[in-house]
Amino acid sequence: MAWDVLVVGGGIAGVSVAAELAARGSVLLAEAEPELARHTTGRSAAICVPSYGGPLVRALTAASRFPDGLLTPRAMLWVTTDGPSPGRPGARPISLEQAREVCPALRPGAIAAADLDERTADIDAMGLHQHYVRALRAHGGEIRRGAPVTALRRDGAGWRAAVGADEVRAGLVVAAAGAWTDRVAALAGVPPLGLRPLHRTIAIAAGRPVEPDWPLVVDTADRFYFRPESGALLVSPADETPSEPVDAKPDDLDVALAVERVNAVTTLGLRTVRTAWAGLRTFAPDRDPVVGVRDGHPGFAFFAGQGGHGIQLAPALAATGAAIIAGDDPGDGLAAALSPDRFP
Repeated sequence: MAWDVLVVGGGIAGVSVAAELAARGSVLLAEAEPELARHTTGRSAAICVPSYGGPLVRALTAASRFPDGLLTPRAMLWVTTDGPSPGRPGARPISLEQAREVCPALRPGAIAAADLDERTADIDAMGLHQHYVRALRAHGGEIRRGAPVTALRRDGAGWRAAVGADEVRAGLVVAAAGAWTDRVAALAGVPPLGLRPLHRTIAIAAGRPVEPDWPLVVDTADRFYFRPESGALLVSPADETPSEPVDAKPDDLDVALAVERVNAVTTLGLRTVRTAWAGLRTFAPDRDPVVGVRDGHPGFAFFAGQGGHGIQLAPALAATGAAIIAGDDPGDGLAAALSPDRFP
């Protein structure tokens, strides 16, 4: 069977853009792993932070509309430990006394300044992923798990692709494979973007009691963040360690560093690590997403580089990306801002 579009990658990027494209034509989604969302999507901290990221990321986040029931409001504190807050768009400065009212676990004297963002929310990341899986199937799209794309060759105006044990034909290939996206481009003979997978560690740690309505607390210097999770605390050292595209594993030293940094600014006395995991947050050189076709390489589109923002901007980026990939103009200069041609 010939498909209009072959989407490579079954995380939130792949399923969201595949669902949007399936409303325009036939779509096959291929995922190398035996299950979808095994890597970054399934390991996200799953927070929508409108003040996080650069201007383009913030605009796409603000434009994202989530299905009912997938967002749970949670306040957020941006904090500094040594100097005035640099300020975050949409967040407002509050006093240290007010910061400790919002998060009583903060250690007196450990925080120098704080900004409060009340627009943030927990995201049901897997609920959003399944929403797009259902939408893709409702439009007649097909999903193949355990089906790595191992070869791509031109076939007239389209492609022949080795998908698992099968060969399929497609008019357009969309590389939405996260950390593996440049490798998919190489199969097609398309110049890579220079994507950088960065390792991020998260753990669930316990100490003194944690209240479920405490905010997400993020260090503006990117040294830690934490929030309540299942009666304990989700903590991260906010690490960004360069990595190859791999099934990321947590490092004991990074987990210990997260606990140490959070203990330094709180009175929680975290001692027990219940579980830990790691994922890869994949960025383009300018840390903005990349969507579209490289000049001179028709029939192959990128949908990548969402970094740590992929879930919070998924609804807007998927709709925008599908329009760009289909050859439409989404307006607001987005096609140019997201274009892979901004890189050599």
